[in-house]
Amino acid sequence: MAAKRRYDEDLRAIGQALEARDINVFVLKRLADNYAIEGMPEQTGSKVRQWLQRLRSGSRAKLLTLARADVERLSQTGKAKRSKAGQLTDFRKLSNTLRTIGAYLDSREVELLELQKRRISITLLYRDKAGHEREEDRAISSFYRLFLELYGKRTPPTSLHSKS
Repeated sequence: MAAKRRYDEDLRAIGQALEARDINVFVLKRLADNYAIEGMPEQTGSKVRQWLQRLRSGSRAKLLTLARADVERLSQTGKAKRSKAGQLTDFRKLSNTLRTIGAYLDSREVELLELQKRRISITLLYRDKAGHEREEDRAISSFYRLFLELYGKRTPPTSLHSKS
């Protein structure tokens, strides 16, 4: 039997790859063991520079396809870079937001079909255990409480009773 997919790990690794490309608004589709992501880099610089970039490249939209092995490699690379255990991370960082959404999907034991990330909201399309497709439109901020709960589970508790 194949290992159970962990969307929290997959989506965090994908978030790190998208952060490196300055992509914050995108559509992610899961196709078997692959993820296809289409997104636009954040707009920086002058309007003229953006217009010239678009003329040269034809389009600003970027397409990224990641196989399962790519996601696992990204995850291992990300783990190697993390060094501040116990420090509360920034929920607004894309990789942390996606990790939290992945944990939400894991907790519901659903199969992710599509994720549409906009600036302040997200649409999730998934298949539940009964095989029914469901869609949720939510504010990204609605996942913040879950983010804090997950952080609390990862952080080792401080000892209140020390032996003297």
